[in-house]
Amino acid sequence: MSTWNVESAARTLFDAEASRAARGPLTDDWPELDLATAYEVQDALLAKKIAAGEQLVGIKLGLTSRAKQERMGIGSPLTAWLTDAMVLEAGKPIPLGELIHPRVEPEIVFVLGERLSGPGVTAAKAMSAVKSVYAGIEVIDSRYLDFEFTLPDVVADNASASRFVLGGKEFAPADLDLVLEACLLQVGGEVVDSATGAAVQGHPAEALALAANSLAGRGIALEPGWFVLTGGLTDAVAAEPGRQIVAEFTHLGSVTVAGAH
Repeated sequence: MSTWNVESAARTLFDAEASRAARGPLTDDWPELDLATAYEVQDALLAKKIAAGEQLVGIKLGLTSRAKQERMGIGSPLTAWLTDAMVLEAGKPIPLGELIHPRVEPEIVFVLGERLSGPGVTAAKAMSAVKSVYAGIEVIDSRYLDFEFTLPDVVADNASASRFVLGGKEFAPADLDLVLEACLLQVGGEVVDSATGAAVQGHPAEALALAANSLAGRGIALEPGWFVLTGGLTDAVAAEPGRQIVAEFTHLGSVTVAGAH
């Protein structure tokens, strides 16, 4: 493509997802792509999904660990969109035939009970807007070859959003200490990683506050009923046919996924 712009980039990523055809980073061909423009691409990509019949149901946060932020040269998490087509029903296999090279990571998931609008949102204010908390698993699936990308690339690609599934238990925020809430990630019955809620910006509510304030700069508020995936607690593991992956939390319960055969 000789001329790149927001529309052509969004179309390229939309088509890559639909056709399961990974490609090189946009910045290989469009080196001028910056972070602000990448968010415009992300919004244009959402508009294409909505035009195709999907509905907006929330947001996800990416790069919520401070170590990852330092490596990427940013000071707060990324935000990206969730649609109803990304909801994976508990007990259903990951539809590997619809994806490129999916990976799985455990998450603490919020459901908002009140509208949350920045700027000036604190962690306490963010948490007061949360109606319920769930254990969750996110399935990420970059549209770039080998998950290799720059920061603008991953933002444009909606932070590799693909699918997510919730645990069966709903909890009130006041009943949990999310800093200490621990998670064991098991693959094939073997524990491969572990973390606590502190891995997410020190506290998932801090990540939510940063997201609300960041989105406010684009004129966007978080709405009641939205899901918020607060960020991966551990490194992601590959989803493969028949491979059972379990995220077992201290109080939130467990979530299990497996790749379809």
